[in-house]
Amino acid sequence: MAIDNEIYIEPSIFAADFGHLADEAKRVEQAGADAIHFDIMDGHFVPNLSLSPKSLAAVNRATDLYLDVHIMVYNPYHYIERLVENGADCITFHFEATEDVEDTLSYIRKCSVHAGLAFCPETDESLIPKYLDKCDKILLMTVHPGFSGQAFIPEVLEKIEFARGLCDKLNVRRGGKVPKEGETLPPFAIQIDGGIDDKTAPQVIKAGADHLVAGTYLFEGEDMKEKIKGLRG
Repeated sequence: MAIDNEIYIEPSIFAADFGHLADEAKRVEQAGADAIHFDIMDGHFVPNLSLSPKSLAAVNRATDLYLDVHIMVYNPYHYIERLVENGADCITFHFEATEDVEDTLSYIRKCSVHAGLAFCPETDESLIPKYLDKCDKILLMTVHPGFSGQAFIPEVLEKIEFARGLCDKLNVRRGGKVPKEGETLPPFAIQIDGGIDDKTAPQVIKAGADHLVAGTYLFEGEDMKEKIKGLRG
């Protein structure tokens, strides 16, 4: 994951050609991305169906990149073991999808992978502080989950600023840790997903995000490598 002053770019393979997932994963790796963002949807939490744990295994075989799995599903707890078995390095689920948020975060970490917690655009930012010491990152959606190609929701910028300001005020670093005297730890990861392109990326970075997911913008055309460089700023 990113360290201080680094911007971490994750192409969302949801925007790729599903008929050539292995080739698309290799293209992402060759373009210099930091990870592959992998969306799984159940058709219930969001009104769409997406890739499966078996598809994740296929991508895992094709690349050595970090696999960041974002599950937009009800009952996320029941997906954890299958995702870990198929290569997930991080599992992020939605706060809105379960009443067992803390137990689910704890179990993900027990499986020796990173744990992320996602928040929909309309969810109040006051719920974020409770979970900073229980996860490795938070994901603030800048579109409504479930569909690619949506317009960026600018109101989320205030939530990004709130989250980063809170982390700075409390000196909360990666994994909710507070560094000991003389210890240097990476910043707490604030991830953004939805509508990210060359115009919105500078806005979310300025607000405090350091992990950027981009789908349609990166997969359209042939210049993914240059686009990734541009998003880093």
